[in-house]
Amino acid sequence: MFKFAKFILFIASVLFVLSIFIVSAPFAAVLKISTAYPDGTYVVKTLKAAGKEIEEKTEGRIKLKFYPGGVQGDNKTVLKKIKRGILQGALVEGGALAGDYKDSQVYNAPMVFKSFDEVDYVRSKMDSHIIKGFDKAGWKVFGLIDSGFAYAMTNHKVKTIQELNEQKLWLPANDPLSEKVAGALGLSPIFLGIGEVLTALQTGAVNAIAAPPAATLILQWYSRLKFVINAPFMYTYGTLAISNTAFAKMKKEDQVTVNAILTATIKKVDKTAREDNIKAFAALKTQGLEIVVPEASQAEELRKSAEKATRILVEKGEFSKEILQKLNALLLEHRNVP
Repeated sequence: MFKFAKFILFIASVLFVLSIFIVSAPFAAVLKISTAYPDGTYVVKTLKAAGKEIEEKTEGRIKLKFYPGGVQGDNKTVLKKIKRGILQGALVEGGALAGDYKDSQVYNAPMVFKSFDEVDYVRSKMDSHIIKGFDKAGWKVFGLIDSGFAYAMTNHKVKTIQELNEQKLWLPANDPLSEKVAGALGLSPIFLGIGEVLTALQTGAVNAIAAPPAATLILQWYSRLKFVINAPFMYTYGTLAISNTAFAKMKKEDQVTVNAILTATIKKVDKTAREDNIKAFAALKTQGLEIVVPEASQAEELRKSAEKATRILVEKGEFSKEILQKLNALLLEHRNVP
């Protein structure tokens, strides 16, 4: 009995020492982050540089490991992995997180913006609201990244929705908003993963896309297209999101460091991405694509179709009437400035 008591006392003392060690040991984590951006691109290189800075300033407690090129799977797969703790975050288009935060899609309303000036004014007033919404939905984001306007690009000259519907139009798979926008506009697109698009264009399975110019260049889709419809169909943006669960595990001082570095990095990437998107549109022309400008009546038809689609999106609950009213009020405010 005495020996047993000594054994219990020994075990208790060991557990006590271990508990002290565990409490006092610095928390260390590797934040595994997925992105569809190919390795070697400006965005990935800039984020990797930020990761090195974070590792240095947290004395190795926090490390960032990026998985570029979509190797972790599509958005649906990546989000499942984050929920299970296999990954901690992702650099995705804003709509990828819409399942958790519907109002994040309001910037994607079809043809709601006419220019980058309008985008900049609205974002200066609304980005903080969107970021807070992500936080409440379980995501720590560090700002939004301009992905530019998506334009319809085709192999046959089209100027109207009806003509576009006659094409084999690609839209991204697992993107509920794009699917609902297409349905509201009366389009019947082909949904494929991003990695399947170039092959589909090469084989003729697809002969039209809706995408930002920069992505079209980076992914070499431009080489299989001939026309760009000069009507900014939809504004797009991306964001670097880390699950609040993973972020909360860090020491407070490390949270401050990670937040400061990634916020500054995303701001830098956002600025450069905007510049690249403007250059990319011009580059499409130098690559031999013809810019097609719809006539006034055709542009008005497109506008009315977009407004109808937006009403349907609100009715279907893709984003709230209130967030759309807030955006439209800011647009009106900006457009009425002398």
